[in-house]
Amino acid sequence: MRCPYCENRDTKVIDSRHTEEGHAIRRRRECEKCGKRFTTYEKIEETVLVVIKKDGSRETFDRNKILNGIIKACEKRPVALSEMEAAIDDIERGLNNMMEKEVKSTFIGELVMEKLRDLDEVAYVRFASVYRQFTDINTFINEIEKLLGSKRDFKED
Repeated sequence: MRCPYCENRDTKVIDSRHTEEGHAIRRRRECEKCGKRFTTYEKIEETVLVVIKKDGSRETFDRNKILNGIIKACEKRPVALSEMEAAIDDIERGLNNMMEKEVKSTFIGELVMEKLRDLDEVAYVRFASVYRQFTDINTFINEIEKLLGSKRDFKED
């Protein structure tokens, strides 16, 4: 680390402390040439995730949009907010672990539906009806039959 006073590259760390709930480290440093002290912060560099929408436009990932959609789907259902947030944490962690800078919104939507299927089947069908733009009752029935079929397959194993 370069000294901000004399530009010397030889500095030593005197003290280190965690800040921001453990997401950063505050370091107190001293220049070995001029003896002046200064503070630096070390943080994880977060990558910006860009979402490619259906129309081809791009926007930055916003977990609040997903949370709002999940809250609407789970309205009047026995799903705690902490469960919804944990699902979003899993989705976001999975997206970050992919190491991709751009992700299609359709892929994110499928991840949300997977999580909702595990949380609450009614919320899943609600979300799917909006996300997949169900146009008639037959589309609802087909989705419910798929859901029931996967439950039957699971029970047989």
